[in-house]
Amino acid sequence: MKKLFIAIAVLITAGTALSQPFQYPQARKTDHTDNYFGTTVSDPYVWMEDLNSPELKEWINAENELTFSYLDKIPFREKIRARLNEIWNYPKYSAPFRIGEYYFFYKNDGLQNQSVLYYMKGINGTPEVFLDPNTFSDNGTVALSAFSGSYDGKYAVYGVSKAGSDWSEFFVMDIATKTKLPDHLKWIKFSGVNWNEDGFYYNRYDAPEEGKEMSGKNQSPKIYYHKIGTDQSSDVLFYEDKDNPDMSFGVWVTRDYRFMFLSKSRKGFNGNELYFKDMKAMSKNWRTIAEGFDIDYNVIGNEGDFIYLNTNKNAPKNKIVKFNIGNGEFTEIIPEKNEVLEGASISQNKLLVQYMKDVTDRIYTYDLNGNLIKEHELPALGTVGGFGANRDDKEIYFTFTSFLYPSVIMKFDIVKGETSLYRKSEMKFNPDNYETKQVFYTSKDGTKIPMFIVHKKGLVMDGNNPTLLYGYGGFNISMKPSFSTSNIILLENGGVYAMANLRGGGEYGESWHQAGTKLNKQNVFDDFIAAAEYLINNKYTSPERLAVEGGSNGGLLVGAVINQRPELFRVAFPAVGVMDMLKFQKFTIGWGWITDYGSSDDEEGFNNLIKFSPYHNIKEGLNYPATMITTSDHDDRVVPSHSFKYAARIQELYKGNNPVFIRIETNAGHGAGRPTKMIINAQTDKWSFMFYNMGINPY
Repeated sequence: MKKLFIAIAVLITAGTALSQPFQYPQARKTDHTDNYFGTTVSDPYVWMEDLNSPELKEWINAENELTFSYLDKIPFREKIRARLNEIWNYPKYSAPFRIGEYYFFYKNDGLQNQSVLYYMKGINGTPEVFLDPNTFSDNGTVALSAFSGSYDGKYAVYGVSKAGSDWSEFFVMDIATKTKLPDHLKWIKFSGVNWNEDGFYYNRYDAPEEGKEMSGKNQSPKIYYHKIGTDQSSDVLFYEDKDNPDMSFGVWVTRDYRFMFLSKSRKGFNGNELYFKDMKAMSKNWRTIAEGFDIDYNVIGNEGDFIYLNTNKNAPKNKIVKFNIGNGEFTEIIPEKNEVLEGASISQNKLLVQYMKDVTDRIYTYDLNGNLIKEHELPALGTVGGFGANRDDKEIYFTFTSFLYPSVIMKFDIVKGETSLYRKSEMKFNPDNYETKQVFYTSKDGTKIPMFIVHKKGLVMDGNNPTLLYGYGGFNISMKPSFSTSNIILLENGGVYAMANLRGGGEYGESWHQAGTKLNKQNVFDDFIAAAEYLINNKYTSPERLAVEGGSNGGLLVGAVINQRPELFRVAFPAVGVMDMLKFQKFTIGWGWITDYGSSDDEEGFNNLIKFSPYHNIKEGLNYPATMITTSDHDDRVVPSHSFKYAARIQELYKGNNPVFIRIETNAGHGAGRPTKMIINAQTDKWSFMFYNMGINPY
């Protein structure tokens, strides 16, 4: 059971450790400066952008040695690890998906580093292992990054990612015989597998300069066509734009091989251009559906001479239209609603549609003229995953989860329009002991912001509860309810988990997104600060018991708010964060984030970014919370230099007694594909660091 305070002997030891400043590894400073529109900006740790630097590797080793020596001394750390291993150890399944006559699904027995891909002939067939990624490496750091079956059900392409990198290699298998073919494709990034007849289209980049595989700028993507059974050197270049290296593209063919689509996106814009070819027409020229980059157009499917689209044109929360290829006219099928239209698909002459209302999901079927057929019942208020069908599917399987509802798999009979439970979770967890509430608090400018709060029933609101506040707030991404095995550590020890749905996300459509981008980015930080104030003012917790966490864009969020309001937080976890806002666009795919952030390459963007860039706004004299920065050596999404420079600077300038550490994972990337053991170790260290610095012994 939870003990509010550590035993006397332990408390004395912890108090001594926390009252002494730490001797951080020495990081060399330089006199380097950059000039932005007449303003000189210091960048003393610019040398950390060279990920191959021997000096940097020495610093990384020294930082990890300090961090883990501290974590090793936390007396209850191994009990947390043991508890996490215990609650993690139950079978986990994905929803089955159909390729031809076979159904595929992922299963993890409990503590396997990677989930295993199974297949069976028919939904009631006997499962057999199709691919086991645990055999790809000894330590589980090589993962499946993609899997796609051909329309005829004959072939499957699978992608492999090493050490969490965004780079993938593609391989091909004959499904019926489970035979691996000689096809081997390299230097693939941010690509799907788009089938057409005897092969597929994919996106790749030129091989990067040696030594810059993890940091080099990803520009000039190309679309190639690969014919099954051939060498990559024979692949045909299908599309590129030499004049616009910061453009991105996607091409795909409908399952009936009737239409081919080309979508183009441009740096700094949120929308896309969309073109099509009618493969049955005499002319195979590209024809325009939409030009310009301010509006989103996403293809849902096709029926006859009509192409169905999800778009936000004059509809920030999205609507469904159909495009007549004969006269080029659009007809509105399902108009914009108060809820956000998240996605749709076509099957059995029906539209399967998913909406989000106040950050929880709803599912419906409509006819192709936009008439509502039925709203389909879900187990509770929560989050749906995978509610989409191919045109010839008669049934599909999707997932449902919520904060107190471990993921279950639902069956949807498209023909009958009925949902049913297919597989329930085997996790031993009693949701009746806990409660979730959604509150709407007021941000600095008066905007109402939703936040979910989860805790034990009957929890006393006396300001002493250990609380973790999580946020993201960016890129039109919605933070929806989901079950976290790790959070049980917090909840069963009388803690509170809070997730704020900040502007910048997609929770209320494109207007909500835009309200947290570029010149409006400070709104996101204000929303998060107001969430912390709400939790404190309503006695859920206090500044001495409040931790804050966010990853990637959320790492930027945490870095910004502890610069602006450090007194609100006892502990901070900025993970894989975008911490140098003046240079993010210079590495890997960072230029794609200009849509949300703006750029220091123009004066207005610079003047805005310099105000909140975490690296540039660390100040002496501030009492920063106990902080554990996390990153990974193979993160080629947000390169680890962001976190390295940020850590070096905060360790240099902060003179207080709280620990400010960086935990650097090896053989890991931005988060995808991490082995279970690595995840459990990271969560062990997070909870250990948090409870220890709050003076709480959880076990």
